[in-house]
Amino acid sequence: MDVKKVVEAYDDVSIGIFGSHSAKEIGMAAKAWNLKTVIVVQKGRDKLYTKYNRHLYDEIVSLESFKDITNKEVQERLIELNTIFIPNRSFAVYVGYDRIEKSFKVPIYGNRYLLRAEERNTERNQYYLLEKAGVRIPKVYKSPEDIDRLVVVKVQQAKNPLERAFFYAVSQEDYYKQAEELIKAGIISNETLSKARIEEYVLGARFNANFHSFALKDVFGDFDFVGFSDRRQVNLQGFLNLPARDQLKINIPVRNEEIGHFGVTMRESKQEMVYDAAEKLLRVCEKEYPPGIIGSFGLQGAVAYSPENDELEFVVFDVSFRVPGDPAIGPTSPEMRNLSLKHKVKIEDPLDLTMMEIKKAFEIGRLPEVVT
Repeated sequence: MDVKKVVEAYDDVSIGIFGSHSAKEIGMAAKAWNLKTVIVVQKGRDKLYTKYNRHLYDEIVSLESFKDITNKEVQERLIELNTIFIPNRSFAVYVGYDRIEKSFKVPIYGNRYLLRAEERNTERNQYYLLEKAGVRIPKVYKSPEDIDRLVVVKVQQAKNPLERAFFYAVSQEDYYKQAEELIKAGIISNETLSKARIEEYVLGARFNANFHSFALKDVFGDFDFVGFSDRRQVNLQGFLNLPARDQLKINIPVRNEEIGHFGVTMRESKQEMVYDAAEKLLRVCEKEYPPGIIGSFGLQGAVAYSPENDELEFVVFDVSFRVPGDPAIGPTSPEMRNLSLKHKVKIEDPLDLTMMEIKKAFEIGRLPEVVT
């Protein structure tokens, strides 16, 4: 598979969009930059795109199943439309890494081989990369028997491959008690629990630090910081809206399914450590997964006091090697004005940077450099 030869033959560009996760945001950015769009949707879950936001998409490819995107005729259609595909989390989960890496012949803006690194059970995963980069991550516990402080247990939900069911424990007994409740409720299963990650709960202020890394570094620079956000989760958000005495009256499991995001800011005197973490990770990814990170990526973490010197540090829980799920970050981030000044064009959303680079690469004949 030589996607670079495929893209060399393009006489135009269409932005390929996977009909889930961040499809509206990608569509808005593409249309704002006067780029054609093609969205791939799954029948039965397409109304948001094919009815309510139809104006964002020039072409619609409707499939019985998202996995059909690797069918020969579907790929031929996408290539015929000069498609450059923008990966998101749904694309990775529903299509699968093997299909994306070995069977999907449509050029992808970004590094298709880094998508797999988000998984915790793969070699050279995000934690391997963060440790190699010297970025602080939470302490990991190999077994519930080792729990000696407050921990967060990250378990894949039994019925939703996109979401995890977090729970918190302070001891081995507490771990098994809560796990049993979640299994009985059908939220997790014994199988997903066996693959859970147990890590220390970092007592700090949460920040999703979002960035964009450029392939055409000689044109746009190394990378841009695009803003901070935090998550809103159900039913956790409902619990937190109640006084503590009333929270204790509720005898149902807390569920941490992500439902939305909101913008936050960080004191300027502390921002440098976040830039530093991103830069270190970029350099490691270039060596471990050449050509490294291209496009949007996010570091999900918290600012907390270091147990060694009592100074504030940025602790990273998770990495997104693709478009993070932050549709509100553009209008809520002061960095949009900063980036408009830097690039001398109007930047209203982080995905404008994606469209800016793709459009420039096409204009100067360097599309092969921005795809894998």
